[in-house]
Amino acid sequence: MLRDINKNQHLRPPSAALIFDDGEILWGYGFGALKAVVAELCFNTSQTGYQETLTDPSYAKQIITFTFPHIGITGTNSEDLESDKIFAEGCVINQPIGNHSNWRAEKKLDVFLNHQNTPGISGIDTRYLTRKLSKNGAEKVALINFGDNKHDFQNLQKNLAEWGGLENLDLASVVSTKKQFIWDKGLWKKPNKQNSYKNFPIVCLDFGIKHNILRNLNDLNFATTILPSTSSIKEILNHKPKGIFLSNGPGDPDATIKVILPTIKELINLKIPIFGICLGHQIISLALGAKTKKMFQGHRGANQPVKNLINQTVEITSQNHGFEVDRSSLPSDVIETHISLFDGSNEGIKHKNLPIFSVQYHPEASPGPHDSSYLFKEFYKMIDNYA
Repeated sequence: MLRDINKNQHLRPPSAALIFDDGEILWGYGFGALKAVVAELCFNTSQTGYQETLTDPSYAKQIITFTFPHIGITGTNSEDLESDKIFAEGCVINQPIGNHSNWRAEKKLDVFLNHQNTPGISGIDTRYLTRKLSKNGAEKVALINFGDNKHDFQNLQKNLAEWGGLENLDLASVVSTKKQFIWDKGLWKKPNKQNSYKNFPIVCLDFGIKHNILRNLNDLNFATTILPSTSSIKEILNHKPKGIFLSNGPGDPDATIKVILPTIKELINLKIPIFGICLGHQIISLALGAKTKKMFQGHRGANQPVKNLINQTVEITSQNHGFEVDRSSLPSDVIETHISLFDGSNEGIKHKNLPIFSVQYHPEASPGPHDSSYLFKEFYKMIDNYA
């Protein structure tokens, strides 16, 4: 039974709805594609970078609530993309999308979402929604942008009830590239900067990699080859890599590791330097003997404080994850290097004897601060020492 809690607050007829698994319904105004989707609802606290967030593959099967009220005011463009398309299932915003104002803008957010077949809803009290998610944790929802059409929620409710959520879903193999490719684009910066780094060949296993990770690696002169997440050990070693990078990505790490565990363990045994971010961090941890678990609400935003336990400094980081490495499960040969100052959860590890380290957060930012970008240079130094 649906419970309408804000239907009478609107001065014009609603054209979209957000339906919760418990029967609650929030009415709003649709934008983007006329479409219905079922996914996990989360919230992101970033004040900028909505285009980068929407195109981050780690948001597959998630609907993003943007807590900042003015989303869409800078439009969208063809440069601020973290992948080739929108991977989020939909988005929820407070204020309706008006005219954008930015010299780089090419399209309105509404048009961008419509071209990408992604629905959105505005006119939602995102403060209420954030409090609800903070209290109840991540929730299964359905979002429908029905426009002027008649709508029947019966089938949508049925789909919502039948969807099992993100647990046990291997989404990395879904969003991963299907064929290898080379990346040769660097960071945006002033030209004519000399690059004195050696040209080490590395392989990136793509679990949903962001473009700015690849830009950071290219900036250190790595010869970067990106391979599908399910690549065999033979396919990886054919490229004679001096280092292995395990990328960010969506879904349950326990489901993803079942597909690739033998390959990751063999890479570890070969003592090739390995660096992982986000899902890559979780995969490394699982392969080393730790465990992962679903978080109550997750960390998503560009203002997440992390403590570096090695040098006792604090980094403000960009994060997007709904699963975590269980700190209590870390084996004795693994050192915890970073923790969250929000909830004390694990944010980084390194191996005592092997050239392996990883972090849960996103040092590439995009969007977010660059406090942790030094980690890419740490990867370079590790490879240089073992080359």
